[in-house]
Amino acid sequence: MKFTIQAACTNTSDPDKEEALTIGGIEGESIVDGPGFRYAVFVQGCCFSCPGCHNPQLQPFTGGRRIFIEEIAAAIQANPLLDGLTLSGGEPFTQAGPCASLARRVQNLGLTVVTYTGYCWEVLVSGDNRDWRRLLEATDILVDGPFIHELRNIDLRFRGSSNQRLIDVRRSLAEGIVRVLYP
Repeated sequence: MKFTIQAACTNTSDPDKEEALTIGGIEGESIVDGPGFRYAVFVQGCCFSCPGCHNPQLQPFTGGRRIFIEEIAAAIQANPLLDGLTLSGGEPFTQAGPCASLARRVQNLGLTVVTYTGYCWEVLVSGDNRDWRRLLEATDILVDGPFIHELRNIDLRFRGSSNQRLIDVRRSLAEGIVRVLYP
C-alpha cells in the first residue's frame, strides 16, 4: 500500500471575501465529530480524493453554498449546549483564512475547535502559509492525515484510519513536538 500526499491543495478562498466560507453542509448538533456536543461545518472542496472518503460529495471545488462566518458564529452562540466547533470537509485548509476567523470567534466564546485535515502536522507547520498558521493557532485539536482505506478502523476515537492522529495543537506548538491525544 502506498499513498501519496499532494504538496498543496489549491486555495479556493478569496482574500476579498474572507468572512465567508463555501460549505457543503452543517450539522448543528453532533456527537461524532470530536469530543462533546459540537457544531460541525463541512467545507466544500478537497484535493486529496482519498479512496473510501466519508464525504465524497464534498471533494469537488464546485458546488456548495457561500455562508458568512457571522451567521455560523451566531448559530453557535445561540446554542448554550455546545462544547465547540468542528471544521471538516472537504479540506478546511483550502479555506484556511475564513476558517481561522471563524475558529477564533468560537474560541472567544470559550468553546473549543477541532479541525480535520488530510495534511499531516509536519507539512502544515513546515510551510510558510500565513492562513494555515492562523488556522492551526485557532485550533485546539487537529485530526491530521489522509483517510487510508486499508488502515480503516471503526474502533478509533474521532477518526477513520489508524494513520490519523488527534493532536493537542497548543501543546504541540509550544513544545515544538507532536503531542497526541487519545492514542
